[in-house]
Amino acid sequence: MKNKSYIGIAFIILVFGILVVPTIINRIKNDDVVKGDRLNSVNGTKEEDTGSLYTVNKAPFFELTDQDGRSINNESYKGKVYVLEFFFTTCPTICPKMNANMKKVADAFGARKDFGIVSITINPENDTPAVLKAHKKALGISMENWHFLTGDRDKIFAISNKGFNLFAGESTNGANGGFEHSGLFALIDKKGNIRCRRDQYNNPIVYYDGLSPAGVNDLQHDIRLLLQE
Repeated sequence: MKNKSYIGIAFIILVFGILVVPTIINRIKNDDVVKGDRLNSVNGTKEEDTGSLYTVNKAPFFELTDQDGRSINNESYKGKVYVLEFFFTTCPTICPKMNANMKKVADAFGARKDFGIVSITINPENDTPAVLKAHKKALGISMENWHFLTGDRDKIFAISNKGFNLFAGESTNGANGGFEHSGLFALIDKKGNIRCRRDQYNNPIVYYDGLSPAGVNDLQHDIRLLLQE
C-alpha cells in the first residue's frame, strides 16, 4: 500500500511539473511573476481597463468673458480636451499652488491645438478682464487656449455649485481672501463630457486633486488618454 501511495504522489508531482513549472519559468523570464488582478490594479482600475475613463455627465453650459474681453463658452472648446478650475487672483492660500500645478499641465500639453484650460474667477468684482490679463502675464502663461474668465458673480456661483458641483462662495468664517472654494480640477473630453478615473474601491473620483503631485500626475496621465480618443 505504501508503494502505491508513493507512486501516486510521484505521479502528482510529475503532472505538476509538466503543467505548472513551464508557466512559472515563462513568467519569470517576462518579469511577470508578481502580476495579478489585485496587484495590477491602479486606483481601482485593472491593467486592461486603463484606457477607459468614467463618464460623469455633460459639462454644464457656461458663457463668460476672458482676459481679452472675448466671449468664451463651451463651444469655444468643442473638439478639445480641457481642464477647468475655479480660483481668484487675490487668493492667498490654495490658488497659487493650483495655478502652479495647472501651469505644469500647460507646459505638458499647451502646444496642442486640441487641448485647453479654463480658469474661472469667483471674485469677478475685483477680477476684471484687465486684472485677469495682468495675472496671466505675471504667471508667465503664453498658451493661447488658456482662458481666464469673469462675469456675473451669481452666474459664476451657479456654474460652480450647481453646474459642476464644485464648491465656491464667499467666506463665512473669515477665511483669508474673503472667498472659499475647492482645490479640484475638472477634466472634460472632446465631446463635452466630464471624465475621470476610479479610486481603489472602483468608485469614480469625479474630480482631480489640484493641490497634490499625485493628483496632477493622474490628471496628466488621463489627459493623454483622452487626447488619443
